Amino acid sequence: MKKLLVTGSAGFIGSQLVLKLLEQSYKVVGVDNLNNYYDVELKKSRLNLLINENFKLYKCDLQNRQAIMGIFEQEKPDIVINLAAQAGVRYSLDNPHAYIDSNIVGFLNVLEGCRHNSVKQLIYASSSSVYGANTILPFSVHDNVDHPLSLYAATKKANELMAHTYSSLYNIPTTGLRFFTVYGPWGRPDMALFMFTKNIIEGLPIDVFNNGEMMRDFTFVDDIVESISRLVEKPAQTNPYWTGENPDPGTSYAPYKIYNIGNNKPVNLMDFISAIEEKVGKKAIINFMPLQAGDVPATYANVDDLFRDIDFKPETSIKDGVGKFVDWYVDYYEINLNEVQNES
Repeated sequence: MKKLLVTGSAGFIGSQLVLKLLEQSYKVVGVDNLNNYYDVELKKSRLNLLINENFKLYKCDLQNRQAIMGIFEQEKPDIVINLAAQAGVRYSLDNPHAYIDSNIVGFLNVLEGCRHNSVKQLIYASSSSVYGANTILPFSVHDNVDHPLSLYAATKKANELMAHTYSSLYNIPTTGLRFFTVYGPWGRPDMALFMFTKNIIEGLPIDVFNNGEMMRDFTFVDDIVESISRLVEKPAQTNPYWTGENPDPGTSYAPYKIYNIGNNKPVNLMDFISAIEEKVGKKAIINFMPLQAGDVPATYANVDDLFRDIDFKPETSIKDGVGKFVDWYVDYYEINLNEVQNES
């Protein structure tokens, strides 16, 4: 039975991934600091789903080098999946140090843990935000991504560079995953779907940036989890055709690979809001706002490499995905939708 170490295991994606891995009979060691960036009770509720004899949780900060090395030395995981990070583009404008501490220092500690404990594979979360000022759609992992628009994006690009260094120096297979606007049940309260649903139900306005002229490749969390679980058995390989004369950013002479994980069907933000309105049965009060600093107007994932290598790509429709989220939301917060609709 393989042992996997999953950081961010109380998080939105992390908790759902651990659940999937346990169903697949892996042993899982979780690491999470349960910080108060958002509701800690929500994180604890996610962890309650994971109670299992094959799951062990360490409450620990990734930037605590001694503690992280101790976990690696004690548990000796076969594979590491790093999902812990300080998330959020807008939060990075006001709290930049949090991103360096968690996403740079913390990730270095994970890399060192892998290096010194014979870890066979590292999978880690990157982000679609690394595409930054790129305007060629759909975004391809073979495109250059040297123009980030936020510190959050810069830290994720840095993670990819750091991972490549360790793949090159120490022959550690590393796989970076650029997630595209993940949504679904158990999501974070600072994410658009959560905030929009909450405010629509409560009859409060929602802030819609760039006057609604936003396109997002919304990707349902179950599709993200399925993709990661398939990649667990597909460590990054060297690209024998890679050349320094025409370097491919998505592969390498080292065992290093980058994948986009997106729905490959960008949706207008206003259509996304309409899907929430339809499911809730209540119209939104919209407060149109200008484009926020650090935001990208459109995202759209090319997932050809992902589909080729794991025979799967995200395809959950917005209607189905939003519906599942709203069902979870009203159940978790014990909301009577009939009463909400009657009030409107």
